[in-house]
Amino acid sequence: MLHGYRAAGRGARRRSLVTAVIVAALALLSAHVAEVDPARLWTHLGGFLNYFDRLLTLESGGGRVWTDPGEWLWGWKKWGLLLADTLLIAYVGTALGAIGGFLLSFVAAANLVRNPWLRGTARRVLEFCRTVPDIVFALIFVIAFGLGPVPGVLAIAIHSMGALGKLFSEVVENIDRKPVEGAVASGASWPAMVRFAVLPQVLPNFASYALLRFEVNVRQASVLGFVGAGGIGQDLIEAIRKFYYNDVAAILLMIILTVMLIDLATERLRHWLIGAMERPA
Repeated sequence: MLHGYRAAGRGARRRSLVTAVIVAALALLSAHVAEVDPARLWTHLGGFLNYFDRLLTLESGGGRVWTDPGEWLWGWKKWGLLLADTLLIAYVGTALGAIGGFLLSFVAAANLVRNPWLRGTARRVLEFCRTVPDIVFALIFVIAFGLGPVPGVLAIAIHSMGALGKLFSEVVENIDRKPVEGAVASGASWPAMVRFAVLPQVLPNFASYALLRFEVNVRQASVLGFVGAGGIGQDLIEAIRKFYYNDVAAILLMIILTVMLIDLATERLRHWLIGAMERPA
């Protein structure tokens, strides 16, 4: 028995070693193909770190930015309004995307729709929406609608619809089938079956995923401003291009603090929703 145990252990270690060697070889091959140069990275590491040092150094006086908050955060009112625009862009885009993903998720679920053409069409639409980067959608809509928040809202809505539709459909496919079978046996129509047998089971998870997506979209809305899609990203990219280091640091600080607060609030709300779902009626 001991001999068999040792042999099994040697086999597992051998497989782990072979797997590690294969992964390392693939990583080296990928680095070679991508022309990754560790020596160049090491040479320019100082400049990379120096950039962040410049962000935290006042342009006048050479002290650290936190020693003179008045000069550092001189534009906080203007940036605050732009940050509010970013939050609204993320909120409206998430809401529209959640509605679209909600509607398509039931059609894309294999346990609710037996028609492979209808189900496949819904899935392909969701795949297209989440595969194309939202910044590409934003560039297209900026050309179509001009600068402003509308391109950002549309880009976030389309990408969120694809991502949330996929997550929602997976939740639907893991529901308890007994209420569905009972609704069908009683003669309920397909919409009525979804409304009374499926929706009560999935709604808390849907809300949880939508809140998580809102967190992601706040960050994305900041980036979409780089291409003129509204929000604080427009001022951030302008400060980066003009080497206004203190402004870059101040804007990044405001974005980071805002995202942290949103993360804390939505995390508590998600946990409450999951707990509400698990509590007996």
